Amino acid sequence: MTSPTGEVYRIDWLPGTDILHGTCHCGREHTSQDPIEMWEWMLAHPQGHEPQGNEPRGNSS
Repeated sequence: MTSPTGEVYRIDWLPGTDILHGTCHCGREHTSQDPIEMWEWMLAHPQGHEPQGNEPRGNSS
């Protein structure tokens, strides 16, 4: 999904599982089995995007 500001949000389904893997435009990653929870996490940026001990891939905002 691309927002009006040009931000790209990506959610991939991990084949063979019920797990979704999301990547926010800021580079943070998140996994969930619930698609609603995944979109809420993405659209809540930057809430919930605090470092979890690892640096994000790509650029962070």
